[in-house]
Amino acid sequence: MQQRDATDDHVDRWMPVLPGLDPDVEGVVTRAIRLARHLRRVKERYLLDFDFQRHEFDTLHVLAGRRGRATPTELAADLDMAPPSVTARLDALERRGFVRRIPSTTDRRRVDIELTDAGHAAWLGAMEVLGHEDHRLLDALDPTERRTLADLLRRVMIVAEQPATPATPAPDPGVDDEP
Repeated sequence: MQQRDATDDHVDRWMPVLPGLDPDVEGVVTRAIRLARHLRRVKERYLLDFDFQRHEFDTLHVLAGRRGRATPTELAADLDMAPPSVTARLDALERRGFVRRIPSTTDRRRVDIELTDAGHAAWLGAMEVLGHEDHRLLDALDPTERRTLADLLRRVMIVAEQPATPATPAPDPGVDDEP
């Protein structure tokens, strides 16, 4: 018999309340939400050990992913934020010595943000610790299962990344559509 988790109990509670509930859809969505919460809690707890707030780490992470150099506008786009909101983050990271502003080599009006050696080291140290939890969780699957899960989640995310169309309301059974 397969081991049960808290989501199984959640679905069991809701089935009598919502008889049309698809237990597989509810199970997947609930597990995804709970997994995201778990990873967020673990990340925040570990980041405290590195004296990072989540938004600071996220900014360094995006910058590292751009090979250590980007414009504030590029960072804002990657972080899904308004460009002025990124300025305060960059100010704080610059005060900590994790980033520096340097004049652009291509446009005198522009400033690039560069990850310093200290910023890279701090980001990398946190990444190593955060990666342990990812591996701990996904070690429950063999490599083939991990690949299958990655492929299935990709298919779902492709749909999620498309604009949603409004749901068409069901016709009112008491109304005759014919004139």
